[in-house]
Amino acid sequence: MSLGLGKHLAKKRKFSISEGRPNSDINVTPLVDVVLVLLIIFMVVTPLLEKDIQVRVPDEESETVPEPDPSQIVVSIEESGTIKLNSEAVDDAAYVERMKRVLAAKAPDEKLVFFIPEEKANYGRVVFALDGARSAGAKILGVITEPVVGIVTPGEAPPGAPPGSPAPAAPAAPPAPPAAPPK
Repeated sequence: MSLGLGKHLAKKRKFSISEGRPNSDINVTPLVDVVLVLLIIFMVVTPLLEKDIQVRVPDEESETVPEPDPSQIVVSIEESGTIKLNSEAVDDAAYVERMKRVLAAKAPDEKLVFFIPEEKANYGRVVFALDGARSAGAKILGVITEPVVGIVTPGEAPPGAPPGSPAPAAPAAPPAPPAAPPK
């Protein structure tokens, strides 16, 4: 009993050999597909790049350290997430209101707030503090990333003070404006 394999194996295959030159044209279809995918990626990513924060970088480093001003507003963010306004701990609910009161006592061109986040502080807490200061009316936000000699870090005693002395207190809030007479 034959399965017909003999006939099948007996057939010779015929290959056609072209007499012309080989085709050396580059197939551009994959190239077009890749370019279109890259175009779509750039079209999606480009609008996201337009949202940025303006940052002013110092032109050059100065050798002199300015004297610290005791009336400066300094916000420190600790690793535990505690926010301190001039070395006084402030809870999240009262942070913006307290910042508004402190900034109300300053002239419009002097509404400057310095932030000193600890190295391992939560980034979300730092952004919360920055956003709260901006919504409270701060015009310039400064972030101190490295300790500076001569500037009192919140929670620390001033240089030259005896050990164990208390840290400088927060500036007093301005008095509330008088209430309007009833009509």
